[in-house]
Amino acid sequence: MSKLTDHKLLSFDVYGTLIDWERGALTALQPVLEKSSNHTKLDQRHILQLFHELEAPVEKAHPDWPYSRVLAAVHPQLCARLALAQPSEEESKAFGASVAAWPAFPDTVAALHRLRRTFKLVVLSNVDNESFRAGNERALEGFEFHAVYTAQDIGSYKPDPRNFEYMLRKVEDAFGVRKEHVLQTAQSQFHDHHPAKEMGIRSSWICRPGSVMGNRDDPVYTWKFDTLADMADAVDRELAEKGKE
Repeated sequence: MSKLTDHKLLSFDVYGTLIDWERGALTALQPVLEKSSNHTKLDQRHILQLFHELEAPVEKAHPDWPYSRVLAAVHPQLCARLALAQPSEEESKAFGASVAAWPAFPDTVAALHRLRRTFKLVVLSNVDNESFRAGNERALEGFEFHAVYTAQDIGSYKPDPRNFEYMLRKVEDAFGVRKEHVLQTAQSQFHDHHPAKEMGIRSSWICRPGSVMGNRDDPVYTWKFDTLADMADAVDRELAEKGKE
């Protein structure tokens, strides 16, 4: 397959790809940052890299925890590593609950509506069901995906291959779409692109220039775009070419 439009279904990561994970997390961290005298000296990229370093082991150790609880557990660890004031339990719970209010990237919603005309669109997300429902209603304006598969449903977190195996079983059962017609669409190399490649799933890297979370020094992908809107443009170009044939 050499074209995006040879595929029938897009499997989306959400936080980092459709919703701005990094801006949401940094905003939610502000209450603790502002209480600490050294907060102006902290580099945002360093904060995000450290967050990723701390988050992955918690997800692996507690695959049954909802994502909001993972965030609440990471919060005091992150503060300690950054030499910030230690948060109260209530502050850490608020940080975990903040995921529901994280903002979408400005191109996301319009691009999703364009892509829905051509593909089945499903979610394969590490967030919990409650956080996803709230985030979808707010940030994504209630966009209707064809299916939603969360880590809470699956019982493990990406990059665990079980998440991708689960998604492949579900989309074949529900839509008759086999692996060769699925395109994993995501920002994170760690969570999505490397495990997708190991599973034999093609991928579209929405690289979001300047992003930090989930980056690796050895990126893999089948297609690469700066934004989801750029990907939708490429799909439209392919459809226009097919119309001329």
